[in-house]
Amino acid sequence: MTDEPLFFSHESAIIDDGCTIGKDTKIWHFSHIMPGCEIGESCNIGQNVVVSPDVVLGNNVKVQNNVSIYTGVICEDDVFLGPSMVFTNVINPRSAINRRGEYMKTTVRKGATIGANATVVCGNDIGEYALIGAGAVVTKSVPPFALLVGNPAKQIGWVSEYGHRLHFDNNAMATCPESNEKYELKNNKVKKII
Repeated sequence: MTDEPLFFSHESAIIDDGCTIGKDTKIWHFSHIMPGCEIGESCNIGQNVVVSPDVVLGNNVKVQNNVSIYTGVICEDDVFLGPSMVFTNVINPRSAINRRGEYMKTTVRKGATIGANATVVCGNDIGEYALIGAGAVVTKSVPPFALLVGNPAKQIGWVSEYGHRLHFDNNAMATCPESNEKYELKNNKVKKII
């Protein structure tokens, strides 16, 4: 019997002691996994990624190249973090002032996508299945199923769990063109009809 890990890591990756990594997770070139973080099963950590101490990634989280996930960030299951997207964790950083005790929490809920080069300012949660467009700068919390673009990010619509734009009829109902699942818009909130 061997003590081989149940996950894959490229030989150039650095994995510090004291982190938890789930089975079937892959960690690619030049990435650094720091102490105290938790990474779930079947995740993909791209090239040149930093996962800071105490970060939590759920199952099946996809982190594309050049992403730094800072202390205070929690990503639930099935989150997609696009290439070179950015999290912050201090609202007013200064080089000469130590603010490590002021890290703000940011939670990215199940199934959400954050596009390439987007920035999420700390303390703003991303709702379930929300889609943040490439290059957007998120400065406030995002509702579930919301579609945001721009700088600062503005909501321009709603998306399904499959990431398709939803077009609501006069009865405030919409159908995902891929899954055929039904959605309802009520009181400016979207929910899937089971």
